[in-house]
Amino acid sequence: MGVMRPDLAMRNIIPVVMAGVLGIYGLIVAVIVQGLIDPPNGNAPKYGSNTDFAHLAAGLCCGLSGLAAGMAIGEVGEVGDAGVCVVGQHEKLFVNMILIFAEALGLYGLIVALILLKKSDCPSE
Repeated sequence: MGVMRPDLAMRNIIPVVMAGVLGIYGLIVAVIVQGLIDPPNGNAPKYGSNTDFAHLAAGLCCGLSGLAAGMAIGEVGEVGDAGVCVVGQHEKLFVNMILIFAEALGLYGLIVALILLKKSDCPSE
């Protein structure tokens, strides 16, 4: 497709870039969780069950939403050779809009994970 229509070569790279962004969302959550974990000092444990379950929930939320968004991007964006040929022949297909909605699913998971991490910062009574 890149030889016959070079203008579509960059357009067909979009799903690969969007899948990479989903991995960056997971990296953001992992770095924030790692930064919130304090080493224990003395006999006072700072990492209680409230905090660890909030961190687990944040990681699962971002990970599972990223998994679902990645599956959607993989199914829609990379249909195979037939899908690339169809995009080359009919430019009015709204594949990019569906890819944006799939990326929004991963972004929603990141937002919920950040909210969970913010709530885990609060001291429990």
